[in-house]
Amino acid sequence: MCVGILWTLPNTVLGLLGGAAGLPFGARARLNGRERALVFHRWPWGPGGAITLGNVILHTGDTLDSPCVTYAHRAGLYEEPCIMLGDHERAHVFQYMVLGPLFLPLYLLCGGISVRNRFERAADRYARTGRGWWPWPA
Repeated sequence: MCVGILWTLPNTVLGLLGGAAGLPFGARARLNGRERALVFHRWPWGPGGAITLGNVILHTGDTLDSPCVTYAHRAGLYEEPCIMLGDHERAHVFQYMVLGPLFLPLYLLCGGISVRNRFERAADRYARTGRGWWPWPA
């Protein structure tokens, strides 16, 4: 785990800068061991929800223990039950810790924030089942 944290440090630094920028506007930082991340709650920008950068989660709400719909459900592809936002974001933390500085370019090449993105589908799968956060078949 320590190697993964060091490997994704450049991404974490971006998250720390973003989180720090939100502090004067009401963001609150809290270390979350379950998510293996520093979470900035009440982050003041964005459409709502959360974004993960390394071992930092920028979250617009008060708690990651909140239900949300999957990307496939939102796109109308499947009728799926709600997942927990923290579980989805934890999958991204794991993905970052394996891929390090390669995560963001690969994520963007796979479609960015969309249902087509294998990283998002894997994070939704992990949030639904507790397994399968890796975005490629084993």
